[in-house]
Amino acid sequence: MPIPKKAKTASKPKKKASSSAKKKTDLKGRKGQEQQSRLWLMYPPRFITRPIIHELGHKFKVVPNVRQASVTEEIGIVCLELTGAREQVKAAIKWMSKLGISVEPVEINVIES
Repeated sequence: MPIPKKAKTASKPKKKASSSAKKKTDLKGRKGQEQQSRLWLMYPPRFITRPIIHELGHKFKVVPNVRQASVTEEIGIVCLELTGAREQVKAAIKWMSKLGISVEPVEINVIES
């Protein structure tokens, strides 16, 4: 008795790239355009309870990373690392400045020093 041939099975569709992989690609944009900036932010009292960094991450194609923070009722001081396309990082900085948040570049490495 002949051995029956195996039925061909439909090949599984390839998985789509994960959303995090897609986001990384979106952040880079063109080759060499990605930028990482470390900034000191000083919040006036009216912004202490507002989720500015959360808004920043949704409004612009940047990845915010809080490196250090100190928040009181009078002032919020945050060392923030922003990574993304150069134009997006610049736009995010401009937006924060327009809100009245003081934005200054970090002169020394905060965590590693």
